[in-house]
Order: sequence, then structure tokens, then C-alpha cells
Amino acid sequence: MKLSELFLSELDREADRSRRTLEQIPANRYDWKPHDRSMLFGYLAEIVANIPSWVAMEINQDELDLKPAGGSTMKKPPMHTSAEYLALHDKAVADARAALTKTTDDHLMTPWRLLVAGNTVLEAPRHVMIRDTINHLAHHRGQMTVYLRLMGAKVPALYGPSADDQRF
Repeated sequence: MKLSELFLSELDREADRSRRTLEQIPANRYDWKPHDRSMLFGYLAEIVANIPSWVAMEINQDELDLKPAGGSTMKKPPMHTSAEYLALHDKAVADARAALTKTTDDHLMTPWRLLVAGNTVLEAPRHVMIRDTINHLAHHRGQMTVYLRLMGAKVPALYGPSADDQRF
């Protein structure tokens, strides 16, 4: 089996779990956070919705600079509804699926770099970066379920049943 096929299968499973989580977002809670040092709920939800797009980036680009010369161009207005987050997620998953469908195992063995202000802070084969991206998604989605619980929203069943969702 090709690496891309393994990643497509895992992406589909994780995308479904993320979708179930994003469906529970209460409206207009972007600025909520459980602690002063915690990230904003809306920002966390955007990360969960958008992480699948990183797979496409890791396939289609050779690097990403988090602090490029001239500043970042990735500024977006905050989202306020579950539907907005779901639309972002659906596009991110579609982009990831398209990139994985077109790539080869040989390409997934080539290096990808993460830069900060032009300096390499991380370099690894693309397949390693994609695996880390999927793990990163699970981590932030787990954070998001804690935020949902603390806000009184429902927590979906992900890897097993939750107190709110026995579908598993």
C-alpha cells in the first residue's frame, strides 16, 4: 500500500472526528477562554478546522516561514458560527485529499522545512511532517473538547463514547 493511501484513510477518519467536534461550536464564543494563559476558543477552533490544509502545504510547498520578511499575509477576520468553521474544514480536507491523491511515495520521502525569519527550525521528510500534522490535529481537537465541556456544550464521541454522545 502506498503512503498516500494510508494517509488518505487516516485523514478521512480524523476529518470526520474533527467535523463532529466543530459541529458543537456555540455561536459567538470566539473570544472565550478558560484561563488567562489559554488561547481563545475561536482561534483554537480555527486551528482544528484548518490543520488538514497543512497536509496540502507539506506536499505542494517545500517550506513555510512563520515570520517571513515583510510580515505574514495570513490575517483573517474571526469566525462566529459552526457553519463557518465547517466550511473552512471542508475546504482544508478537500485540499489535503487532492494533494495526497496526486503525490508519490518518492515525493513524500523528500525534505520539508519549517522556517522562522528565514532560519530553519525543523526539517524532516514530508511523510514525517504529515504524520506529525495528523497528531497535532488530534492534540488540538482534544483541547477543543475540554473547552466545549467547560462552556457547557456537548462533547462528541471521538475514539469512544462521551457523556453526551453514546453513538460509539
